[in-house]
Amino acid sequence: MNASRSRAARPDPRHAMLVFSGGAAGSLTRYVITAAIPGAWGQPAATFVINIVGAFALGWLLEALLRRPGDPDRQTRSRLLLGTGFLGGFTTYSALAVDSVLFGQQGPPAAAFAYPVATLVLGAGATVLGRRLGGRP
Repeated sequence: MNASRSRAARPDPRHAMLVFSGGAAGSLTRYVITAAIPGAWGQPAATFVINIVGAFALGWLLEALLRRPGDPDRQTRSRLLLGTGFLGGFTTYSALAVDSVLFGQQGPPAAAFAYPVATLVLGAGATVLGRRLGGRP
């Protein structure tokens, strides 16, 4: 095995700490927002808002890092801390899945289908908008 391949296979512990720190902060932020935003239709509305805002923010961040020249190591650290870590902890597929099931059990049956579809469609639109705004000088 050559040296560059061996080096690439071992993750940098500093990078892992960036992801861990960002993930902890993102998860805590999601928890605080979920506790603060009242539910709608007997379900937490926060997950919907968080996932749309997170999709926008991730699109903006990744496009901004891609379009703006800078130190590649700093860009990698920013992507790991803010994108993978914070926004990965902030948004959550599992909460979307649980909320969808709860909608189906406690609300109108169509909501069990409409809620995740609306989240995905609006999330995709938010990502496109974030990328467009992140690419602006």
